Amino acid sequence: MNRNDVTEMIIAAKIQKGIKWGDVAKKIGLSKEWVTAGCLGQMTFDKKQAAIIGKIFALSPEAVALLQVVPYKGSLPTAVPTDPLIYRWYEIVNVYGSTIKELIHEEFGDGIMSAIDFSMDIKREPDPKGDRVNVVLSGKFLPYKTY
Repeated sequence: MNRNDVTEMIIAAKIQKGIKWGDVAKKIGLSKEWVTAGCLGQMTFDKKQAAIIGKIFALSPEAVALLQVVPYKGSLPTAVPTDPLIYRWYEIVNVYGSTIKELIHEEFGDGIMSAIDFSMDIKREPDPKGDRVNVVLSGKFLPYKTY
C-alpha cells in the first residue's frame, strides 16, 4: 500500500458515505481547503488528525500511518493539465502570471509568495447572473536575500 492507494480509499469512502469535505474539516478543526489537500495526498496529517481521518473513512491502521508520512507534493498527472477546471487555473497563470508577478514586485520588491506559509479560502458568491467562485490566496511574502 502507498499514499496514492490511501487517497483512492478516502475518495471511495467519501462517495459511498456521502461525506462532504467541509464536514471532515470541522471534525479536524482546520480549513476545508487544507484538509481536502491532505485527504488528496498533498499534506501531512499529525497522529491525532490521521486518527480522525481514519475513523471517518474507516481506514486500516496501515493507511492511517501513511497519512502521517510526508507526501510527494504535486498532484497533476501531466505538465499541462487536461481536466477543464484545473486547466482554467493554468490558463489564468498563463494569461495573468506576468501581471501578478509585476504587481507583487512593485508592491513588495524582489521575492515570492510562499505556498508554505499560505492559506486559501474558496466559497460560493451568489450572483443573479450566475453564482461565482470566490478564491482568496494568501501567502507570506519572502524577499530574496543578498549575500
